[in-house]
Amino acid sequence: MAQFNAGYDRLFGGDGLTVGVGFPLTDASESRPDVDREMTLASHAESLGFDALWARDVPLYWPRFGDAGQTFDTWSWLSYAAAHTDDVALGTASVVLPLRHPLHVAKSAASVDRLADGRLVLGVATGDRDPEYPAFGVDPDERGVLFRESVDLLRTAWRDEFPTAEGRWGSLDGDLDVVPKPAGGTIPLLPTGNARQSVEWIADHGDGWLFYHLPTDTLASYLDDWRAAAGEKPYAMVVRTHLTDDPTADPEPVHQGYRAGSEWFVEYFRDLASVGVDHVVVSTPGEDPDRELTRLAEDVLSRV
Repeated sequence: MAQFNAGYDRLFGGDGLTVGVGFPLTDASESRPDVDREMTLASHAESLGFDALWARDVPLYWPRFGDAGQTFDTWSWLSYAAAHTDDVALGTASVVLPLRHPLHVAKSAASVDRLADGRLVLGVATGDRDPEYPAFGVDPDERGVLFRESVDLLRTAWRDEFPTAEGRWGSLDGDLDVVPKPAGGTIPLLPTGNARQSVEWIADHGDGWLFYHLPTDTLASYLDDWRAAAGEKPYAMVVRTHLTDDPTADPEPVHQGYRAGSEWFVEYFRDLASVGVDHVVVSTPGEDPDRELTRLAEDVLSRV
């Protein structure tokens, strides 16, 4: 990534592990969250030192999947979050490229990035909710190809004035331009999961890799493969963090993470940093999200 991006620099510009938190901060994953409450919590997370706020992209709600993200459209939501924060990075985790026209993504992402003074980091994915593909008229078997074409066009549309390009999405012959351009000239892209690509392709075309929670032994293997392919490009991951009231409690596996005491989580995050993880996206379930964010920041992250 040749140009400067304030969000990317916040996450990956230093030597230590950085930590972001995912919307919805109230953990209201199956219904519309209270917007004012979410923005108050976003400001609170920023004041506690969290480095990023991540928004999901869930084009259509599928009750069987049991998760609607923050329910609001990603671009609208992050624009609103940008107006309620100052310096924290804003990320997508992750935009489902095969279900969105890449020219719309290019314009929407650049608009949010401009409104956020260059703080947008773009996680991009191929999606995992089967009924969405026929709803958008997309052949799920073409997800990998569509993803690659979208990444290529995003780079071109942000970099070039009046670009020429062609793909399954359509064609540009140099008479039209995508405006605005991103604040720093481009927006960093973090392919998410395998995105139906090889590790080598992700290393060559991404500005980093965003992956799901993995057991420690498996994570070490993935990191070895990533470093061999990508060198020092950053590795980010997701983990669900459920702090118990007992700080000495041993870990219990939960979906995408653990329920454990603060002492165990301190060592866990130290281990992640030592094996080469650069950024972690956490979630903090609980009836009192103010308290959970504060406890995670003060009892765990301040000691990592």
